[in-house]
Amino acid sequence: MGAERRRRTSTGTVRPIRYMGDPVLRAESDKVTAFDADLKRLIDDMFASMYAADGAGLAANQIGVSLQVFVYDCSDDAGRRHVGHLVNPTLVTADGELLDDDEGCLSLPGLRFATPRYAHAVVEGVDMTGGPLRVEGTGYFARCLQHESGHLKGRLYVDTLKGATRKEALRAVRSATWSS
Repeated sequence: MGAERRRRTSTGTVRPIRYMGDPVLRAESDKVTAFDADLKRLIDDMFASMYAADGAGLAANQIGVSLQVFVYDCSDDAGRRHVGHLVNPTLVTADGELLDDDEGCLSLPGLRFATPRYAHAVVEGVDMTGGPLRVEGTGYFARCLQHESGHLKGRLYVDTLKGATRKEALRAVRSATWSS
């Protein structure tokens, strides 16, 4: 499914994506305490920003907001599409087979590296009204849940890389045109 179709489903405002090197990406995000119109607007803006950048997930700190919120629109290993958001999420399970697959990030545009992630993940949190949510994913969707949960802890996917792959990724980051 192309971003063009998805973009029409968001009423939010596109905000600029923050790139690796921005301090907001390295700090643990704050818990959301106000479940109000501002939170709904933030989530709408996050969807608009994610779709504009052709992403599968986006954490609030990637648009400069240090709150524990992420949105997603991606498929699982059975091809089922999952679209939603999580507020104050906690990654409660990451298990199953450890898979190395190419992964990218809107905060490191143009770069993709084989990244180890578990084949199954469960995240618990709340929705924009404070109602409880439990989201379970496999395959690519599990990868997305782990990736976005990491953002809210101040981690980027390159932090999970090891050895030669990590060195290659950090060299690529240093030479990227967006790198600070």
